[in-house]
Amino acid sequence: MLKKLTLFLLVVLLFAFAPPTIKMAKLKYNGGGDWYANKTSLPNLIRFCNQNVGTNFAPEEDVVEVGSPDILNYPFVHLTGHGNVVLSNAEAENLRNYLMAGGFLHADDNYGMDKFFRREMKKVFPELEFVELPYSHPIYHQKFNFNYGLPKVHEHDGKPAQGFGLIYKGRLVCFYSYECDLGNGWEDADVHNDPEAVRQKALQMGANIVQYVFAEGN
Repeated sequence: MLKKLTLFLLVVLLFAFAPPTIKMAKLKYNGGGDWYANKTSLPNLIRFCNQNVGTNFAPEEDVVEVGSPDILNYPFVHLTGHGNVVLSNAEAENLRNYLMAGGFLHADDNYGMDKFFRREMKKVFPELEFVELPYSHPIYHQKFNFNYGLPKVHEHDGKPAQGFGLIYKGRLVCFYSYECDLGNGWEDADVHNDPEAVRQKALQMGANIVQYVFAEGN
């Protein structure tokens, strides 16, 4: 109950007229995958959200280890990478407790992470399966409408961008953007030289995820 109350109070404070005290966090994991990828993505997303959907995030993200109790200080955590992800049993339990207590995980496959991430999330929620969210899902229809789901930022295997979710007791606790490279679209313009229209779509979809989590989803 105390954990749930802590996360609830953080959400309330996010929209209060006070100096920024709420931070977004990037999730640090083991296994050799580059959890630190997309160094400019979260600061850009934070700035876009603060300007467009009324959030009050501090301008820089924190880093939190998946097994740390400090994860409970962050209502929204972001995970990305290109390669291997490994969670110990204790880390998986910690992440499960965080998500059950009201936390939210956005995972973004930066290409090459999929099979590892799915494997490790089965340790977290062995009873759940990722389900593809329909285009009608509210996460695609917050301030910005995405009538055909996730925008496609980068091409890799010619597959369509897909948004998957883990739903625990009726609540979306993890949103997984696959074959999309959403985080790449949040990066500084000179990192990937993507067209500005593509970057804006990526930032708008990121803002939708954040708005869904704080205003509707939780």
